[in-house]
Formats: sequence, structure tokens, C-alpha cells
Amino acid sequence: MNAAPALIVYTAAVGFVAPRLMLRWSWPHRAPALAAAVWHILVVSFTIGATLTAYNLAMPAEYLHADLVGLLHACGVDMGTAEPDPGMAERLAVGVPAAMGTALGTSFAFHVARARRVRTQHREAVDLVGRRSARLAATVLPYGTPAAYCLPGRDPRIVISDAAVRELTPEQLAAVLKHEQAHIVGRHHLFLAAMEAFHSLFRWLPLARHAREQTALLLEMVADDRALHSHSHEALATAMYEMAAARVPKGALAATGQTVLIRLQRVLGPREAAPPALWGSVAALVVAVPLLPLLIACPPGLG
Repeated sequence: MNAAPALIVYTAAVGFVAPRLMLRWSWPHRAPALAAAVWHILVVSFTIGATLTAYNLAMPAEYLHADLVGLLHACGVDMGTAEPDPGMAERLAVGVPAAMGTALGTSFAFHVARARRVRTQHREAVDLVGRRSARLAATVLPYGTPAAYCLPGRDPRIVISDAAVRELTPEQLAAVLKHEQAHIVGRHHLFLAAMEAFHSLFRWLPLARHAREQTALLLEMVADDRALHSHSHEALATAMYEMAAARVPKGALAATGQTVLIRLQRVLGPREAAPPALWGSVAALVVAVPLLPLLIACPPGLG
């Protein structure tokens, strides 16, 4: 039995329906790290499903007319008078998934390299213009607006303006620095690069668009929560408000940005921890979802 129809339905559900469900639920903002993992798992599951779909469409299931070439004949596409070639079907079955995997890997490497190049250039400029502060473990730039951001990667930097050092209280400043440290330690730039790579290949797909946007927001919330472990909500919220107008260079991660209003409401609003049952059920979903397309393609007990 060819599993292509079931895989097509499953992959379409992950690509079009699942993002809408994720956006309607409220729990992701209560457990941003877990929600970010779910978005990444959905991307992985879609990729596996699409790859297996391509394989099953190309590979004959029972008869030669069941493969991709036979499907084209059935749809009225003129492939000549010759019968479908099993060898070509096998090459398609291997080549199409391999091309998809290569494209995703190449896109990820491209986005990582491009962001690294931009950050390296900016890091060199920061080192020339700014002064290193051992007390803050950051580079202080002469800039008239309170601002802070980090340049993650192999040689990371936390950059903060001298206006922020002057105008923020010690606790507010410490909360901002803790936020930036969370981005560096968590290697959030790699997760963002993965979403950029997926989006660059599937721009038309709701999953790609929303996964990129939501991952950026959720990782900021993760960094917020890390700062809130040791600093007050008021200190972080006030610092975010003071720096809301600051511009962030391309390739950098910052406590402010387009999502600052949503995050301010979350930081200052009532805090409701995610219940253990939610953590358990979503964690089980994270483990199970990547396996579903494999189970569809190779159901147990079928030889």
C-alpha cells in the first residue's frame, strides 16, 4: 500500500492547520521554551512528512503505475509511448528527498554564515569605538539613547550604551544584562537561523511564516524569564520601556524590539505558571510528533 495520500494529508495538516491552533492557544506564553520547542518540532515533522511524501510518490508501491511517472501518465501528461521506467522511479525516490534535505542544510549554513559575517563586522566596529567594562562584562558605546543588545556566536559581546549605564538603576541594568546573557548562553541565534532557513524555502507556508515570527518572540520571553529569576518584574519592565525606542543592528539580539509591548504586558501581568500536566502532555507531543510521519509511512505490522 502506498502511504502517499495519508502523508499528504498529515503534512498539509502540520503546515496549515497546526500553526492556527498554536496561535489560538494561550499556554505558549506561559511556557515559552516549551512552545519554541513545539514550533521547531512541527518544522521537523513537516520536513520529514514532505520528504516521505516525495519518496512514496516516486517509489512504486505495488505496480509501476503507482509511482510518480505513472501518476503523470494518469493525469494526462504525455511522457511518450514508453512504459514508466522503474529505474527512473527509484532515482526520483532517492533524489527528491535528498535534494530537499540538501536545500534545507545549505539554507541553514547560508543564514548562519551571513549572520556571522554581519556580527563580525559590527563586533570589530564596537571594539574600536566602545570601551570594555569588566564590571558589566559588556562593551559600553557612546550613544545618547538607552540601548542594549548582544552579538552571539564564537566571540560574543554584550553591548550597552553609556546612556543606559547613566539612566538605568543598578537593578534595571543587571536585569538587561541577564537578558542578553540568556541569549548568548542559550545560543538562540542558531534557532533563529534554522527558522530563517525553513522560511526561505517555504515562504508560502503558514507554518514557515508563523514559526519564524513566534520563535523570535518566544526566545525573547525565555530570556525575560531568565532575567526574572534574579530580578524584579518592575526592574525589567522599566528597563524595557526606557530602551523601547533604541535601534538594534542587524544580526543582534536585544531586550527591546517589535515585540516589546507583548512582552511588557506579560512581565507586568499576572503570572500563572504552566501546570505539570501541561508540561507532561506537551513534552509527550514533542517526542511523538516527529515519529508520526514515520509511522504513517511504515505502519507497524505491515511488511
